[in-house]
Amino acid sequence: MCGVLENYILFVWLIFAVFMLICEALTTQLVSIWFVIGGVAAAVSCIFTDNILIQSIVFIVVSLVCLIATRPFVKKINAKKQPTNSDRLIGRLGIVTLDIINQKGEGQINVDGKIWSAKSADEREIKKGASVRITAIEGVKLVVEVV
Repeated sequence: MCGVLENYILFVWLIFAVFMLICEALTTQLVSIWFVIGGVAAAVSCIFTDNILIQSIVFIVVSLVCLIATRPFVKKINAKKQPTNSDRLIGRLGIVTLDIINQKGEGQINVDGKIWSAKSADEREIKKGASVRITAIEGVKLVVEVV
């Protein structure tokens, strides 16, 4: 027979599980679903024991097992690269409009009439007016080399 304290602990685990479920719903990746399942398992363990240590161990073990079991699936989801329109710039030519100095974080190029922040691929300074080829994109900067 469950006492009043045990009922409160049961509700605490369920509230925790619902909170983690809400957190999961607000994210775009699998972040806390394992804690939802662990919280529900800990709540179920309240039926069998009033020992909070055992309930906590059930929570941790179930959460870890779920995490380990779903890790390959989550890695596949997170590994998918989302191509952007800027990917089409790789390999294109541009003209330096502001000296590229990596140490100062300065540099801009003009590609198809649009100005982009740029940095040198080989850490060399590139002067205004030089022709460059885009080799990669890092964040919001184009990585370029002199043609």
